[in-house]
Amino acid sequence: MRVTGSQLVAEILLEHGVDTVFGYPGGAALNLYDALYEYRDKIRHILTAHEQGAAHAADGYYRATGKTGVVFATSGPGATNLVTGIATAFMDSIPMIAITANVPDSLIGRDAFQEICITGVAMPITKHTFFVNRIEDLADALRNAFRIANSGRKGPVLIDITKDVTAAITDYKPEKPLPLNPLPAFTDKEVQEVAAMINAAEKPVVYFGGGVAASNAGEELNQLLETADIPATFTLMAAGILGYENKRNLGLIGMHGSIAANKAVDRADLVIALGARFSDRVALNPKKFAKKARKVQIDIDTSEINKNVLVDLGVTADVKEFLTKLLPLIKKKDHKEWVAQATEWKNKRGDVKCQDAQLHPSEIVHSVCDLTDKETLYVTDVGQHQMWAAQYLKQRNTAGFITSGGLGTMGFGYGAAIGAQIGCPDKRIIHFTGDGSFHMNLNEACTAVSQELPIITVIMNNSVLGMVYQWQTAFYGKRYASTTPERKTNFPKLAEAFGAKGFSATNPTEFEEVFKKALQEKGPVWIDCTIARNERVLPMIPSGGTVEDMIIG
Repeated sequence: MRVTGSQLVAEILLEHGVDTVFGYPGGAALNLYDALYEYRDKIRHILTAHEQGAAHAADGYYRATGKTGVVFATSGPGATNLVTGIATAFMDSIPMIAITANVPDSLIGRDAFQEICITGVAMPITKHTFFVNRIEDLADALRNAFRIANSGRKGPVLIDITKDVTAAITDYKPEKPLPLNPLPAFTDKEVQEVAAMINAAEKPVVYFGGGVAASNAGEELNQLLETADIPATFTLMAAGILGYENKRNLGLIGMHGSIAANKAVDRADLVIALGARFSDRVALNPKKFAKKARKVQIDIDTSEINKNVLVDLGVTADVKEFLTKLLPLIKKKDHKEWVAQATEWKNKRGDVKCQDAQLHPSEIVHSVCDLTDKETLYVTDVGQHQMWAAQYLKQRNTAGFITSGGLGTMGFGYGAAIGAQIGCPDKRIIHFTGDGSFHMNLNEACTAVSQELPIITVIMNNSVLGMVYQWQTAFYGKRYASTTPERKTNFPKLAEAFGAKGFSATNPTEFEEVFKKALQEKGPVWIDCTIARNERVLPMIPSGGTVEDMIIG
């Protein structure tokens, strides 16, 4: 079958089960978009307000559905506008295919209008980049992009295609997707060593991260915790894997983690790290992290072993595959006293409500949980509201909490919520944001309105850049440099200007009333929630600190 390069792109997307792409057209991408018009009955294109929003939407689409996200952009600024979204996906190990158009090959290197070497720009934030300036290379590049993005530790891949290639004619023969790379091999000896360490431990703790979610190892993890009677803590990327009500669930670990999680790790004699990388938000002082414990690290990425914290035993392996081999060797244990101690720590909280506050973030989050079902997906931006959501949400499934964990991208939320809603039209999407974060991405309201997406955006509005403001309060002598913008944005009126529905709430009763109304709307809704500017995210361990430095109230 004879096809153009652009038609070839569409056909190979279909080979890989892609029926939805996000993007923004432009001159160099006209051929690609002409093909998308031709294939519009097979591939749905979602036009966003900005390429960054498109990248975040492709990211959120994967996190909600498990299907690789695809984003299109034109040359020059169109391509560079994808960078933050690609970097966000890279840091959180999200498979994404970014397809960019470039100027014709004859103009490459001549500083042509909207020419950019996007492969060079994106190289440090992708698993791989392809520059395609020959039609003969296009099919292999596309097929290998999907293989690379989904093999091993997942991540984004970028393919940059010159305009002449998108117009060139070539032969197309349908093929099945390339097989993924084999999972890393590990030995029976390594399994036996880990099992022996777990069986001998008196105060073990499991610390798990996004690798457990990526390998779909939730069932195996829960079996390990039950059999060996081990309490567990998790990172932002693993929220929802362990049941909210599970007695062994210690909550979030790290800088804004629970008292129980941080104390348990500090007092443990064994820490089993599953699909987690000991980031600086977890191991704030690497040399003193879990100082009494032997440490085991299981991760699919060899480069993460011993990168941040030195461990006693590191194994390169897929978490699910490793746990499957490990579980038959784990003895039934009863760590009654250790679990009871952890439960006692769980009863200690650090969420101190401001005296002058009428509406506390916990009241907002708890109300949302009480009024939505277990299939609801929660999406956050980055800042104080992100931590409050992580602390108070009753997550019930792995895909139920979508956030930017590694890069910490303000402006991530609305695009990701759009992608999640497009991918899961029958599920409720709740988007938590702050006034600072939301000012970075509220332009995507036009996308949500155009697509009639019933996303409910809950804005925790304290009129300051809350997280930085909190640090300035605690450590910078209350010198509020550029964190009190005093913006006068009327979010309900702005929502209406976009064609959405807007509400406001200043106390728990008002919030519950307007949230119930929001649930009845068929399109996007914004709820502007007034919270005190001095509300803090607690507990808090300062950078470089330990449990002993934890600020509780």
